[in-house]
Amino acid sequence: MRDDQIKDILKNSKTIAMIGVSSETKGEDRNNLKRKPANVVMKYMQDFGYKVIPINPFAEGEVINGEKVLSSLEKISEPIDIVDIFRPSKETPGIANQAVKIGSKVLWLQYGIQNEEAKKIAENAKIQYVSNKCIKQEYQKLFQKANPVFPVLKN
Repeated sequence: MRDDQIKDILKNSKTIAMIGVSSETKGEDRNNLKRKPANVVMKYMQDFGYKVIPINPFAEGEVINGEKVLSSLEKISEPIDIVDIFRPSKETPGIANQAVKIGSKVLWLQYGIQNEEAKKIAENAKIQYVSNKCIKQEYQKLFQKANPVFPVLKN
């Protein structure tokens, strides 16, 4: 996907469902959690005005970065622009089907994640498909003219 297409997606999107945000109840050090890629990206996108709904079936009801965690996309009660996936590639076709069901405009597979079946599901439903790209890095590159290094660690 071209930079101008990604820029349009980011400019015209307000709400992101982020699948794979790490739970805080597994006894992990909170400082380590802040460094988990999905959690870093979630906080970053929130800082730039996006509403990010964390999805994690093992953390339903927890609050991460000020947002209540839901167990699945079907539990979301508002329109979603982007479904952003931090899960193994093999899980993405099932998530793609859920994204179609809730009417997401974009299926975004994070850096290192791609799947032909998920791509076909998205394209057949006229959903834009982005894979193997970090939404945070793309935002930095296109809107902040920064050449990002991932992850950026902040305390």
